[in-house]
Amino acid sequence: MNIKAPFTSGVLLLTATLAAQTQSPASSIPRLPNGRPDLNGTWIPAGGGRGGALKLPDGSICVTNCADFLPPAPAPAGRGGGRGAAGPPPRNFPKYKPEYLAKVKELDDNQVKFDTALRCQPPGVPRIGPPAKIVQTAKEVVFLYDDLNGPFFRVIPIDGRTHRPATAWRGYLGDAVGKWEDDTLVVETVNFNEETWLIDNGAFHTKDLRVVERLRRTGDKLEYQATSYDPAVLVEPWEGRVRNLQLTTQEIDEPLRCEDRDLAHVVNGAHHDNVR
Repeated sequence: MNIKAPFTSGVLLLTATLAAQTQSPASSIPRLPNGRPDLNGTWIPAGGGRGGALKLPDGSICVTNCADFLPPAPAPAGRGGGRGAAGPPPRNFPKYKPEYLAKVKELDDNQVKFDTALRCQPPGVPRIGPPAKIVQTAKEVVFLYDDLNGPFFRVIPIDGRTHRPATAWRGYLGDAVGKWEDDTLVVETVNFNEETWLIDNGAFHTKDLRVVERLRRTGDKLEYQATSYDPAVLVEPWEGRVRNLQLTTQEIDEPLRCEDRDLAHVVNGAHHDNVR
């Protein structure tokens, strides 16, 4: 008996240690009383920006949206270089059917003229990106945005209701409904107008665009990705890059008012890079 007691204690200690090491990722997800993952809070890009702080070629330091200030990657072999080449710049860009490449190029070359986001209009989905703040209840999730073009919001029911009829309403940010797939919040949005782009550089869409966003929390991290479906013009669904966000104690503020002051002074239709 004197030998078994300490041996048993050691086994229990080893078992507890192994259990802690093999802890399920689901156990690190904060949850609401109903058991669903708690997505409430203000979320900022992990690392303080897209990829974190970065020293730019001019010697300045970028802390947010850094990838947007990097020089474009060289065009792949056979693609050609510069904006005069056929098709959009080489990056994670939607793949358009051949008959629509000329339209994409025209919109890209004349972005200052055609990009409604440069005229203080809502940027649309998925271009607006992940929400800056999430307010969640058992019946709905609210996405709040502190965007370059102003404060926007989306109210997303998660109580099983369906989309409104397309004949009844269309908008810049569409009509969204959500559901849970295990611990992932899946938001499907339809009923868009045709005034927005999927991303910069002429990535237009039709009124039949459908966007599916997926959000999954682990600890104080949130993973976001959006997939766009528009088979009338796209060769395949377009998966946007994964956005990794982190919870912050900061609060979002009312953004500066977006004012259209530049377009009246445009001299030519040269391309205008969007910092979003």
